[in-house]
Amino acid sequence: MFSSRTSRKSISHPEHGDAMAEGEEYRNPTEVQMSQVVLPCHTNHRGELSIGQLLKWIDTTACLSAERHAGCPCVTASMDDIYFDHTISVGQVVNIKAKVNRAFNSSMEVGIQVVSEDLCSEKQWSVCKALATFVAHRELSKVKLKQVIPLTEEEKTEHGVAAERRRMRLVYADTIKDLLTHCAIQEDLDKDSSNMVPAEKTRVESVELVLPPHANHQGNTFGGQIMAWMENVATIAASRLCHAHPTLKAIEMFHFRGPSQVGDRLVLKAIVNNAFKHSMEVGVCVEAYRQEAETQRRHINSAFMTFVVLDKDDQPQKLPWIRPQPGEGERRYREASARKKIRLDRKYLVSCRQAEMALSVPWDPSNQVYLSYYNVSSLKTLMAKDNWVLSVEIDEVRLYTLEEEFLSFHLEMVVHVDAAQVFTLLSDLLRRPEWDKHYRSVELVQQVDEDDAIYHVISPALSGNSKPKDFVILASRRKPCDNGDPYVIALRSVTLPTHPETPEYQRGETLCSGFCLWREGDQLTKVSYYNQATPGFLNYVTTNVAGLSTEFYNTFKACESFLLDNRNDLAPSLQTL
Repeated sequence: MFSSRTSRKSISHPEHGDAMAEGEEYRNPTEVQMSQVVLPCHTNHRGELSIGQLLKWIDTTACLSAERHAGCPCVTASMDDIYFDHTISVGQVVNIKAKVNRAFNSSMEVGIQVVSEDLCSEKQWSVCKALATFVAHRELSKVKLKQVIPLTEEEKTEHGVAAERRRMRLVYADTIKDLLTHCAIQEDLDKDSSNMVPAEKTRVESVELVLPPHANHQGNTFGGQIMAWMENVATIAASRLCHAHPTLKAIEMFHFRGPSQVGDRLVLKAIVNNAFKHSMEVGVCVEAYRQEAETQRRHINSAFMTFVVLDKDDQPQKLPWIRPQPGEGERRYREASARKKIRLDRKYLVSCRQAEMALSVPWDPSNQVYLSYYNVSSLKTLMAKDNWVLSVEIDEVRLYTLEEEFLSFHLEMVVHVDAAQVFTLLSDLLRRPEWDKHYRSVELVQQVDEDDAIYHVISPALSGNSKPKDFVILASRRKPCDNGDPYVIALRSVTLPTHPETPEYQRGETLCSGFCLWREGDQLTKVSYYNQATPGFLNYVTTNVAGLSTEFYNTFKACESFLLDNRNDLAPSLQTL
């Protein structure tokens, strides 16, 4: 349809030509690869690669990538949630790739991909993906990392979304705390006690002495080694509940609260917090002390691991119930239920392809952080696409289109207004009816936090339709993380029990839309609007694209006039959204 039109973007990297042999594909300069044959010494009782050993290899590969970018020693700060999709057997090869997605001031996010390979059949399986944060460390000077320059579409996507993931990590503890405070977790603690295992029976405590082989050249304990020790005690705790050999399926974020060095004693404690029908959560913590006479121990790390017990057909077996100890045990019991709910919500959002995901995902406190994350990341992913095609240009307003799973469009113009002012005006959705006639009225339903809010939008009836449309929209705004980043205002549909569909309106939905704003200079801003025209959403969108979108042009020019008329108006508050 648009084959004769010009592409908005094209990728050529002549500056990398000298670094690559003729015909060689582009390779990220921070990428590090590790391949290991799984030997019997690396395996567990099932002849499968021990997850502890895999974590050590993952951490080493990621650290080498981080140090390649930083040019100095780096230490593990955290490892995001990991889901293990496939086991690895003796004789197979583990292929690990790691590359730096984005660098911040002194920390960087490293993306890791693990694939297993059968050398005889040449088959390959995806084992897991992971995201780790590393901190660069120099003893005599403060580290200021150079920025990562993304070149490919994948790199641009990861680079843009990394800022949002960093934001999630920083609020991780508060997310759990808020959920337990504001969301009631109902658990039946009065189950038949005859079929319950006391949690205390699963408790494990083990001590490890950090020796030189466990540490790097600076004497700091390898993060992967600590994670491997944690996996070991967690497996023992899980085995004490099920009296079988459990399989680790997921790990919830390792967070290193402080370093440990050669000579430290590490005390690792594990206990089963809760057991569900086919899975159990084991909590693990690590404390460090230097001398036996020390009474104060340093909290080094904590994590939560989910185990299952598989039968001969690799199906999860039913597990015994757990009876928590009064007080702290009951608190951990309820927190485990809360984390399970978060895990299921997050896994659904992560695993679904856009074409398979319900447009309006139910919103509640347990998934608000992740819905906000996917709201922003979906827009940044759409923004990073390389195959946008210029469809029409009218009076310096450009319309680009993209045909993939959905028909998407992108409008772009430059306005003589400061980017921060544009961000303030456009992020106030209550003012959108002033310039967009497709917004008849907007009601603020819920102020989720400073940067996220839920609105009820009513759109006028379209020609041929007797009913106006209404939308329940989550609006997420983000200021730039670094120089060169855009301001972002992301919109997506959600469902709320307080605002069900009504006979008065026809419910509309949007999966991904919003603004990206770039500062082009003093009092100059490039305004880009993106939207995925999903089936059943805003019929006037597809109609206008087919008609080269005169109405879109008029709406965008009305937006420009609104921004110019209100650029000195300080009434729109940054707290509005």
